[in-house]
Amino acid sequence: MNPLVSVVTPSYNQARFLEETIQSVLSQEYQPLEYIIVDGGSSDGSLEIIQRYAHRLSWWVSEADRGQTEAINKGFARARGEIFAWLNSDDTYLPGAVAEAVEYLESHPQAGMVYGDANLVDEQGRIVGKFPAAQTDYRRLRRGYVHIPQQAAFFRAQLWRQVGPLDPTFYFAMDYDLWVRLAKVSQLHYYPRPWANFRLHGGGKSVVADDRCWPEMLRVHQREGGGWISWLYLKARLRPLLYAWMPLSWRIWLRQHLRY
Repeated sequence: MNPLVSVVTPSYNQARFLEETIQSVLSQEYQPLEYIIVDGGSSDGSLEIIQRYAHRLSWWVSEADRGQTEAINKGFARARGEIFAWLNSDDTYLPGAVAEAVEYLESHPQAGMVYGDANLVDEQGRIVGKFPAAQTDYRRLRRGYVHIPQQAAFFRAQLWRQVGPLDPTFYFAMDYDLWVRLAKVSQLHYYPRPWANFRLHGGGKSVVADDRCWPEMLRVHQREGGGWISWLYLKARLRPLLYAWMPLSWRIWLRQHLRY
């Protein structure tokens, strides 16, 4: 028997990308898979898209909430799987991603989470770069060496129940916070296989709210006992200054070549 995989998609007013996201999950040739969509009360046609696929969803809801973090928590509270993942409503899985992730976790019981590679794509789905995924661990995460594409990450449900849920006060770095908590109790493994597309667009949080990431990462750093003198604090001060004038294409190049 294959382990049940639970995928949660949080969404709010992403109708132009949502159907592609849904299809990328439902077209995975892996069973059993339960798919949950948590919509924040969209008014852009998202509800009609979700309703078209309702018969293939394990659960869905469309109601006002406090944002993405609460939506993810709400979805996993309903999930019954042994392996969890969430896929934002503007990102997509690549064919075979779920099956390969499960196979890896089944053959590496010491790994609490596995993550693969992700393409960076534009609004039309054209590949514009590659997410700089690399092996990391608790010590390196604490220095800001993250390199985990969230849309290509799969983790064991028992660990979520041990260290979760996501902190609802986090808007941007809730995934970083989770990776740190997971890395304290288990191993994170990087498997260099392309599993997802990470979409960059004008309305995406990675474009419009990147400046909110570092203060939240510093909150995690302080919670874990970190001091003021650290690589993470240095990065938190320097990167916003650099990115303030840097075009997106330069940011992508730096992320791929400097691996910082």
